[in-house]
Amino acid sequence: MDRILIRGGNRLSGKLPISGAKNAALTLMPCALLTDEPVTLRNLPRLADVDSFGHLLNQLGASTQIEGSRPEDFGRVMTIRAGKLTSTEAPYDIVRKMRASILVLGPLIGRAGEATVSLPGGCAIGNRPIDLHLKSLEAIGATLEMAAGYVKATAPGGRLSGGKYTFPIVSVGATENVIMAAVTARGGSIIENAAREPEIVDLCNLLVAMGASISGIGTETLEIEGRDRLHGATYRVMPDRIEAGSYACAAAITGGALELVGVGIHDLRATVAALVEAGVTIEERGSNLYVEASNGLGPLTLSTAPFPGFATDMQAQFMAMLTQADGASVLTETIFENRYMHVPELARMGADIQVRGRTAVVRGVTPLVGAPVMATDLRASMSLILAGLVASGETQVQRVYHLDRGYERLEEKLQAVGADIERVGDG
Repeated sequence: MDRILIRGGNRLSGKLPISGAKNAALTLMPCALLTDEPVTLRNLPRLADVDSFGHLLNQLGASTQIEGSRPEDFGRVMTIRAGKLTSTEAPYDIVRKMRASILVLGPLIGRAGEATVSLPGGCAIGNRPIDLHLKSLEAIGATLEMAAGYVKATAPGGRLSGGKYTFPIVSVGATENVIMAAVTARGGSIIENAAREPEIVDLCNLLVAMGASISGIGTETLEIEGRDRLHGATYRVMPDRIEAGSYACAAAITGGALELVGVGIHDLRATVAALVEAGVTIEERGSNLYVEASNGLGPLTLSTAPFPGFATDMQAQFMAMLTQADGASVLTETIFENRYMHVPELARMGADIQVRGRTAVVRGVTPLVGAPVMATDLRASMSLILAGLVASGETQVQRVYHLDRGYERLEEKLQAVGADIERVGDG
């Protein structure tokens, strides 16, 4: 199994390209199930999760073709053709590897009038039930039953009716699923208290490009008029705001200066605001974002929240960064109840972090020392990379398959801006 070795202490400097967004890509890919025409996605990141989702689409009868992409390039162009679905079942052996697989449920019902999908797997970061996926789909006409670890959904008469659903709490995945199901319903649908994440805007924009009728995009109320059919489209995946925020933290923790290529401030507002409050300089330079931290870092008090609030996917990275802030920082995790599994690993490197319930207090400035550490989930993995960049000595990060799910060729990008980092195999 691969490990990543980091010899810390180097100040990062230079230009670093930001890849297409993992969370957007995994939402855009299943849209291809809604049409028999090809859907081409540009700027698709090279990630294990993207490959796994492609295999799932193949299992359902869709073909996936990579076009004009060299191994040394970042990103890919993928054309997905679901001319005829050969299956409407997403089996356990594929779905268990990746929670996002549940996102085939909505488009399969919308296209074929039925779907059988295994309950999902993914990162062990807390209880992540799919009840809101199911309730929202029922509200627009789906009939559901659970049996032997599978969800079986049908649309009476072969097509959903449409309807109205108000989410009791904001759910990104459930919002995505019900949107994809509703765009081909017989009638209209109204989705209230919908998630507003930029990735959902990206989803809606692709569906509109495919012929869907969606109003209220980017707001908490979406109105969808069902269409008899959708057509193909070519679409560019948005830049990854979580990757960009992670590398902004890398600049900050090393006292460096990075120009993040291809990403703007708009989708990073909460992350940028927190970085600026901590003393980081951030400037927009055309379509790039310049991040510099040359005067030290100050402490922060942050609480995760749905967009436009501070993203839960940035909490672990900020925690690592704040070990180098001068004072005590307070982080409160409101989204997932078990998302502090990186704390013991950071403590192995010398971090002073105390956790009580959903709140963590991080005291700095704390000198970090390299150590063998183990990644527990995707974003926790990145927090350990960040800590390793500033730690004295060598840090070994194990279980890097978590990183490969969400960061495209991470070590290559960091090497190019001055990090002493490499991937090694056990052999």
